[in-house]
Amino acid sequence: MPFNYVSTNGTIYGTLEEPQMTTGQRVPVVLLIAGSGPTDRDGNNTMAGSNNSLKLLADALVKRGIAVVRYDKRGIAASAKAMVSESDLRFETYIDDAVGIIRQIQSNARYSSVAIVGHSEGSLIGMVAAQKAGVQGFVSLAGVGFPAGQILRKQLAKQLPPNVLQECEKLLSELEAGKTTSTPPPMMLASLFRPSVQPYMISWLRYDPREEIKRLNCPALILQGMTDIQVSVEDAQSLAAANTKASMILVNGMNHVLKAVSADMKEQVASYSNPMLPVVPALVDGIAKFVLALSK
Repeated sequence: MPFNYVSTNGTIYGTLEEPQMTTGQRVPVVLLIAGSGPTDRDGNNTMAGSNNSLKLLADALVKRGIAVVRYDKRGIAASAKAMVSESDLRFETYIDDAVGIIRQIQSNARYSSVAIVGHSEGSLIGMVAAQKAGVQGFVSLAGVGFPAGQILRKQLAKQLPPNVLQECEKLLSELEAGKTTSTPPPMMLASLFRPSVQPYMISWLRYDPREEIKRLNCPALILQGMTDIQVSVEDAQSLAAANTKASMILVNGMNHVLKAVSADMKEQVASYSNPMLPVVPALVDGIAKFVLALSK
């Protein structure tokens, strides 16, 4: 059924799925937060393909007696009209949307507990939203374990010549210091450091997922696939080291879109656009066990 949140800048459109409930029965509910880029509530991405990863995960959790809310983030799919201008967008915009949706969920007495499951970039959004909204549990699903600046430097070092990398370092350092720059970036970096996106980058770069997961006051679970080619086991271990009370599950043979795939690149690429491939059962088991225990 539809689950829509009316924000100050437009409606965020989502879906609520519930298990069969008897009169007066209360069930736990999970908010699924999708990852970065044009990824919709189903886990499908207009650039990478349709794999239905989040839809399949939601369906599986509902069969375990857990209600699930998932939504198209601001600017994506049905929520496209809620997008603000690029120069006005901040990382906190996505956090505030998640908090608003959680509070709407919390107003419904049918739910015995509320947990966040944040996938990829949705993990960091969910960590901060969990602190602000006061949920009963948090799950980091393929969430990065290092600050964005550190990750960007590592990625760009593999792609850029030394002279351009030096310019990139100057730009990143200024943004990390909270300063926009009018210095034109090199052509190779123009799309990453264009002036209109710099305020968003400043807001994003200030967050360290290790510090955010450390601040959680609720039980936390860190889930990571071992054949994920986008986020590594090292990321999960970094998060676990920051919050020693958190549980960690490493899922053998699970990739970034939650499918059972080897490290072979052809299999990986094919899985990103295969909605018929199921999500890994061990993933569902891990989340379901964690969430159901919150209501006991």
